[in-house]
Amino acid sequence: MTTTPDEPMSPVDAAWYHMDGRVNPAIVTGVLVTRTPLDVARVQQVCRERLLSFERFRQRVVEHGLPLPVPHWRTLPDFDLDQHLHHVALPAPHDDEALRRLVGELASTPLDRRLPLWQWTLVDRVGRGSALVMRCHHCIGDGGAMMAVAQRLFDGAALPVHARHAAPPAPPRGLLGWLDGLAGGVTAIVGELLRPDDPASPMKGAFGVRQQVAWSRPLALKDVKRIGARRAAKVNDVLVATMTGALRAYLQRRGHDPRLRTLRAMVPVDLRPPARRGRLGNEFGLVILELPIGLARRDQRLAATQQRMDALKRSAEPFAMRVLMDLFGRGPKVLEDVANTLFGSKASVVFTNVAGPMEPVRFAGAPVERLMFCVPHPGNDLGMGISIMSYAGRVTLLVMADAGLVPDPQAITRLFEREFDALLRTASRPETRAPGRHTIRRRTGRPPATTAGRPRRRGRRAS
Repeated sequence: MTTTPDEPMSPVDAAWYHMDGRVNPAIVTGVLVTRTPLDVARVQQVCRERLLSFERFRQRVVEHGLPLPVPHWRTLPDFDLDQHLHHVALPAPHDDEALRRLVGELASTPLDRRLPLWQWTLVDRVGRGSALVMRCHHCIGDGGAMMAVAQRLFDGAALPVHARHAAPPAPPRGLLGWLDGLAGGVTAIVGELLRPDDPASPMKGAFGVRQQVAWSRPLALKDVKRIGARRAAKVNDVLVATMTGALRAYLQRRGHDPRLRTLRAMVPVDLRPPARRGRLGNEFGLVILELPIGLARRDQRLAATQQRMDALKRSAEPFAMRVLMDLFGRGPKVLEDVANTLFGSKASVVFTNVAGPMEPVRFAGAPVERLMFCVPHPGNDLGMGISIMSYAGRVTLLVMADAGLVPDPQAITRLFEREFDALLRTASRPETRAPGRHTIRRRTGRPPATTAGRPRRRGRRAS
């Protein structure tokens, strides 16, 4: 019997493999909810024929080599699907709250490193339909890679799904341009590291072993665009500003004055070149975004978010972070742990935004009602992951946080909804224009007396 040789893991993927915290693994969790029940036999068929067409899902990770062991992918000749696909029923009352509890329990459970690092859980009796909770270690791929997997899983395939993240900056051209860009990115990273650490807060502190999740109601993408249209703001700008307002209000409820503190987010920036679209692996950089939580007015927060997001698009920081991840992945885990602690101390949350299918899709024959995912917040400092996903013209925000730090993540999603509704009310009002120099005729038809144009004055001149 011929044995397939082990395949060395790329340094960036190895960095993510080693990024698991003691109780905080780097696992991406997707949640798919259908309108009608899923048939377990059809789900098994989709898994075998579509998911396992990606060889990564039949490979486990092994480490070997000198002088330092290096992670490798090893194909399992005796791969057993039953070890990865589980089937459960949602407890009564079979509603969103019960599903949130189950997703939180699954997100708190580490994957077995003796097996390929993924797991599906088919959940029956979710309302009138079903749910599929899909967990996958980040070393297999990033958001763009996972959407490429989803594209193959949905019935019909060839769907326009892609990672949005932040808009990628233009890569520097040529060797000198690349070196200049890298130097600028390193300078920006050094500047970030010289900043004070984000202070302890409900989003930052000692971790426990349990995660909790919550998600918002679906918001209409056309309403997001309506809010942005008044200020020429992009969809991502509006959503980040709305999230910022929710976190500001949540901090206030927890007794923190947002004017006296910082709150930064680690934001992935998609750097996958066109030639690698649809492939697995990690192809993104990271930037540190300071959220304008100190601003009380919503319009000010949106304007500040716009300005900061635009600056990040011109920054070389994502490229420099991508190079650093490559370097960390070539060293021992202890070195990476030090780097993760250093960088993680500067932020409190991870935030990402992924665009899913623009039209409704079906999975294993059932129409898909909702698509969401939990972004991990690995390491020992980042206490919360916030993800936003669009699907079929609607947008959903999902929060995954340490249960000890954030015992009530649903409060954040409700505040997000409240912020969004307030922004939409403002955007729906007619714009008021400052009065100009035009004149308004009186009922007599005579022009009013003004100083503009010096019309003939009526009556006696004032002394």
